Amino acid sequence: MAFIATTTTFTSFAEYQDVLDRDQRLFEANEGLTETIVEDALIRASDRILSRIKATDWWKDYQFSRNAALKNDLRLVPAVNPLLIKSRVADFTDLCVFYALEDFILPKLADFANPESAEVQKIAFYKEKSEDLFKELIESGDWYDFDGDGTIDTTEKAPARLNLVRIR
Repeated sequence: MAFIATTTTFTSFAEYQDVLDRDQRLFEANEGLTETIVEDALIRASDRILSRIKATDWWKDYQFSRNAALKNDLRLVPAVNPLLIKSRVADFTDLCVFYALEDFILPKLADFANPESAEVQKIAFYKEKSEDLFKELIESGDWYDFDGDGTIDTTEKAPARLNLVRIR
């Protein structure tokens, strides 16, 4: 389990083997599911995860609190640099695998006419897993190396503050 990246470029949070380790029977039952298809899905899932993080209120607040030059202008909020994710790497790998399975791989195989089919059930399962893990990562706020020094200091950790409201 590792990010596919060099020191200057990022490709994906996960690799083919991570998906194979998660659900090997899927590949045994679908011979057309090639490594290329899976790797492309993982790249798309990684891009989508980074976009989702950038769109969160947590990321915007995190950036505004650390960079006064942004002047609370939403247009200036920078993208998430995946090379600065230094903690919870395995969680990001799992998130990428879950997201790729639910959004890109399983829908190609699912029989949506039969809501009881295994693939449709797996899509719901992986969707729930990815949503829960995404929420957990955002709420923890302890995985980003803002200053790029290779370590995450206490001042760089920013747990999300959520107001839980009961709706009747």
